[in-house]
Amino acid sequence: MFALLSGLLLVLGMSGQAQAAAYRYWSFWERDGSAWAYATQGPSTARPTDGAVQGFRFAVSRDSADAVQPRGAADFASICGDTAARGGEKRVALVIDFGTAADAPEGETPPAARTACARVPDDATTAEALASVAKPLRYDTNALLCAIGGYPGKGCGEAVGSDAGSASDGRTDAPGSSAGGAAEEESGPSVGLFVGAGLVAVLGAAAVWRARRRRG
Repeated sequence: MFALLSGLLLVLGMSGQAQAAAYRYWSFWERDGSAWAYATQGPSTARPTDGAVQGFRFAVSRDSADAVQPRGAADFASICGDTAARGGEKRVALVIDFGTAADAPEGETPPAARTACARVPDDATTAEALASVAKPLRYDTNALLCAIGGYPGKGCGEAVGSDAGSASDGRTDAPGSSAGGAAEEESGPSVGLFVGAGLVAVLGAAAVWRARRRRG
């Protein structure tokens, strides 16, 4: 019994370590007044209105609460001020932050961050707005955004280990949403929860078994 419990405790420790893994991916943000908010849906379904400001940031992070925001100017007037409005179209200001060298895949160098004003049809999605100003885009088979402007050249939301993290560049916590253009960190029960429940069950069964032996 002691060996069994020791094994379960070891699994619990390993599952805790696994949950600490970070991922390298493009996160998707929306401007909420004067601050960034982690997007609540992906760029392929989001349909911004005229005057919207949206951002993308490539970085290594564990989840949405750990994600780093796009850097640089992020107001509509400075990005789209020279782009005239047109009937049947909308203007979307985009901030594209390719991240730091510390977050770049091995052998790749991140391009300089840039902004762009996308003028697209009124019913266009963010993905369509992005494609109009930052090709080539790359997606995986699950429609996860893997590359903007061809960066990075390979990889898509891969785990980079528990000891990896973004460069220290003014990290600011974002709201705890897990949706929106990022690697999908599921918010369901963790492996540790199920293993912990199993440990409780084993302890309970052991107690019953000892009580029966005493009565016997």
